[in-house]
Amino acid sequence: MPPLPDSARPVRGILLMIVAVTLFTVMSSLIKAADRIPAGQAVFFRASLGLPVILIWLILRQELAQGLRTRNWRNHAVRALAGTTAMGLGFAGLKFLPLPEVTALRFITPVLLVIFAVLILGERIRLIRITAVAVGLLGVLVILSPRLTLEGGSRELIGAAMILGSATLAALAQVFVKAMAGTEHTAAIVFYFALTATVLSLLTAPFGWVWPESWEWGLLIGAGLIGSVGQVLLTSSYRYAEASTLAPFTYVTMIWAIVIGYVFFDEVPTWTMLAGALLIIGAGVAIVLRERALGKRMVAEGKVGAKGL
Repeated sequence: MPPLPDSARPVRGILLMIVAVTLFTVMSSLIKAADRIPAGQAVFFRASLGLPVILIWLILRQELAQGLRTRNWRNHAVRALAGTTAMGLGFAGLKFLPLPEVTALRFITPVLLVIFAVLILGERIRLIRITAVAVGLLGVLVILSPRLTLEGGSRELIGAAMILGSATLAALAQVFVKAMAGTEHTAAIVFYFALTATVLSLLTAPFGWVWPESWEWGLLIGAGLIGSVGQVLLTSSYRYAEASTLAPFTYVTMIWAIVIGYVFFDEVPTWTMLAGALLIIGAGVAIVLRERALGKRMVAEGKVGAKGL
């Protein structure tokens, strides 16, 4: 195939991102529908079924050697532990909360990533990103406000804690991915996460795995394959467009979550949830735009390797 013209590359990247996040939302809905299956078991299906998809992808791209080569086992291990636990908590939280609310709370991950980048990577932070972090955290409080009253059930509060824990660990995992970006190939990062997540989730088997019914097999296999294809498309999207260009389109998941939650789970989003989601999305977009502006400034000043301001 002839190479795409420069003007078409961002469009392809955006389309790949939209399809990827749509598949992730479908995956979450399948996991939610299989609510009898323990979270660790669901993670195992998601990760293990992803391995052949990732291997085929690497072979087709002739990147299998890069996908198997690594220089930093420690960061891979920490990233895998944080990411696998984040996935498990996220799957568990789906059993307690409506899909749109879970999706909205997950949007706090980019905001938390700023905090971890300061604490772990030593990046500097100034007024715009401080304000964005504050607004994002306010959005979380708005969403959780019904859960924090006496009328809010403990079941929903536990679910919210799981999703926030998932978002926090996901942000921590992304910090380690960011730290590895200069030395590790993207293929290696994707492959070793799937491999280690498969092993780690398998360790939960003694704690109550169940034998799926025939329809649950379909849900779990579908979730694993759909999530894996989504991961490949997500990774591929960054080959065509900058992360700052693609980031706003990840919020398409909110639309799909509302539609799927209403149609299949009879979940009607509340005004409180929508207001909090808008605050978190606004904070995330502000952070993305700020990162983009800083990146352009550092390139113009010849300081590409400098830390964020």
